[in-house]
Amino acid sequence: MGGGDAMIAVPGGRYVVGSDEHYAEERPARAVAIAAFRIDATPVTNVAFAAFVAATGWVTVAERADPPGSAVFAMTQGPVDLHEPSHWWRFAAGTTWRAPFGPGSTIVGRDDHPVVHVGLADAEAYAAWRGARLPTETEWEAAARGGLAGAAYAWGDELLPDGRLLANVWTGAFPWYFARGGVPGTTPVGSFPPNGFGAYDMIGNVWEWTASPFTAPAASPRCACAAGDPTEAGAARPAGVARPATVALKGGSYLCAAEYCARYRPAARIGLTPDSTTAHVGFRCAADA
Repeated sequence: MGGGDAMIAVPGGRYVVGSDEHYAEERPARAVAIAAFRIDATPVTNVAFAAFVAATGWVTVAERADPPGSAVFAMTQGPVDLHEPSHWWRFAAGTTWRAPFGPGSTIVGRDDHPVVHVGLADAEAYAAWRGARLPTETEWEAAARGGLAGAAYAWGDELLPDGRLLANVWTGAFPWYFARGGVPGTTPVGSFPPNGFGAYDMIGNVWEWTASPFTAPAASPRCACAAGDPTEAGAARPAGVARPATVALKGGSYLCAAEYCARYRPAARIGLTPDSTTAHVGFRCAADA
């Protein structure tokens, strides 16, 4: 998996998006007409994003923040209140896509991992450089379903068919026990099987920016696996940037856990402000057919 500019074709037609069976912000399930388009086979990787930065000199949202930095995840020592994301999210000065775990860390040896700590403007700039764009939310969901109409997951109706884990999501007890050992985080793109259209990592690994605004019922609870507005994790907003509307992200991440945030499904969605940057948010590009 290169994570560069390899795209797959998604046929046009009527797709059922959303869900009436899970979280309120996913309702209602509805049929939409989508024109044929192309979408990256994988999330954009560190090596692909580095090529963009080398060619353009782009400075990311996290690097322009005052102070520069981004939201990072840290496991807790034991069970905590799952309604308080401040238990596991913190702002780390000096954290950027180049230093994803804080000052002194690097992406050396992580060329094929999804780029993280990128805001919406970073994703849009990269896409424009590629001659592409970000997918709309409905395009993204149609691609994630891989041709399986109405299935709960991108691979069918069972989370773990025959006991197999098919996406990089949390296993264990969030946020203090990770059953697979080691430290939870991104995995190289393509580490899990593709869906029916040939797309990898549509579910899990990193949440992905879309080009669509996020709307949800007022009573819909926010997913605590996301840092949300970066100020909630102690981050600073880039100077002169007003509070923007929220944007839809799709796909879930390595922090989605069954016990409280089962958003590792095509219909699942969260909303973040465009300048939010975190350790579990990336993107992929799309283009017209």
